[in-house]
Amino acid sequence: MTIRVLVADDQALFREALTTLLEVQQGIEVVGEAGNGEEAVRRSSQLRPDVVLMDLRMPVLDGIAATARLRTEQPDVRVLALTTFDDDEDVFAALRAGAIGYLLKDVSSAKLVEALGAADRGESVLQPSVAAKVVARVAKLPQEAPAPEHPLTEREVEVVRLLADGRSNREIARALYLAEGTVKNLVTSVLAKLDVRDRTQAALRARDVGIL
Repeated sequence: MTIRVLVADDQALFREALTTLLEVQQGIEVVGEAGNGEEAVRRSSQLRPDVVLMDLRMPVLDGIAATARLRTEQPDVRVLALTTFDDDEDVFAALRAGAIGYLLKDVSSAKLVEALGAADRGESVLQPSVAAKVVARVAKLPQEAPAPEHPLTEREVEVVRLLADGRSNREIARALYLAEGTVKNLVTSVLAKLDVRDRTQAALRARDVGIL
């Protein structure tokens, strides 16, 4: 299936270069571009992309506010933050707003294409440096009560720990010597057992129940 992508960035040269890079990738179609967050929301409504590649610091409406609006107005659209900045404030604001992943602009083209596929499947994608920030923040959260027993199997615990490090399904499969389809089924099971909707929430819940 073709992944329909909308590129939102206030730098025209970067948008054009990114569009050119993605259009030669098999299975990806760039359906449009936007130069600010307001335009990204409007064009997304018109073009119905699968994934919006969202810069965070843009005029008129920034990427974080645009992400929050998309989550409310167009919940089926996945937002993948693609930015120069990885400070804590931007990272956690974007994830709270509803971004399914967070990448820096120095990411390789291969990793970007892989991340788009993962986002389209509903999988969280975090750059390793960003994943480390999430885990560090989780570790500092206060525990209000003793951690309850968790329902995960030993294999699912291995998966959720790698997931919390920002690993993709493919990377988890390599680390555990499993088929990628098996990992996908295990991740689905983890989300269901922990009663969460995405991988970031799974990492937070895993910390609460004492897995991390």
